[in-house]
Formats: sequence, structure tokens, C-alpha cells
Amino acid sequence: MYTFEQSQKIPASIEQVWDFISSPANLKNITPPYMGFDVITPNLPDKMYEGMIIQYYVSPLAGIKMRWVTEITHIKEMEYFVDMQQKGPYKFWHHQHHLQKIDGGVLMHDIVNYMPPFYFIGQIANKIIIQKKLNEIFDFRRNKMEEVFGKF
Repeated sequence: MYTFEQSQKIPASIEQVWDFISSPANLKNITPPYMGFDVITPNLPDKMYEGMIIQYYVSPLAGIKMRWVTEITHIKEMEYFVDMQQKGPYKFWHHQHHLQKIDGGVLMHDIVNYMPPFYFIGQIANKIIIQKKLNEIFDFRRNKMEEVFGKF
């Protein structure tokens, strides 16, 4: 099991940040284009809710499209939500999205616990590819959040 964490300070109200990150429509906007991220769940609501299933295609490696299915397992309005992979490229994926009011804005903190597939091959892939890709994806998201809300 591996853990990836990242924090970002955002100069906006907690309501503004919550409205943005809890909207399934914004998932594609904060994912790098090379990931080929396409939501395929029809008629998604404006806001996530507990038990919500979101299906999408993603190309995490070499342009190979994979179906990824996540479930929103926990939500505490304006504080956090958790998505968990039900089907996808990882053996296990659990992603916590936390928000906290701070002076001048919001601290957004992500905690991802994950296990790559294929045991020791997955361990090697994690060191060579996965950790780097997670950093790239979250750096892209950091930049997109700064485009939307400004730099702290």
C-alpha cells in the first residue's frame, strides 16, 4: 500500500472551492488532457452524493483506454468527500479530498492510498512510473485550480 498526499492553499471561500470540486462536470477540467479522461456516466447531477457511481475512460499509460469506475463513499458538506475505485487500473484506490478554512482562503488536502496491480511488478511500476504520474496529475490540477481561483 502506498500513500500520496498533496496540499494547496486557495484564495477563495470554502463554498466556492466546494462547489467546484464537488461538481462531476469539473473532473475533466482538472485532469491532464493526455490522460484521455472522458466521463461516460449519463445524466450526472450537478453535485456529488454518497453512493454516486461515476464511470469514465482514462488512458493512464501509452494511450491505452481503460474503464474506471469510482464510488463516492463519504461526504461531509464543505469539509471532505471520498472516492473509491470499484473497477480500474489499481488493485486498490481510496482518495480523500479535504477542505479547511484558513486565513485568506482554503487549504485543500488530498490523501490517496493505493495499491498497484501485479504485486512486485506493480511495486517496480510504482517507483518508475506511478509516483511520477501522480505528481504530474496533481501538479496539473494545482495549476488549474490557480487558473480558476488565483494564486495564494
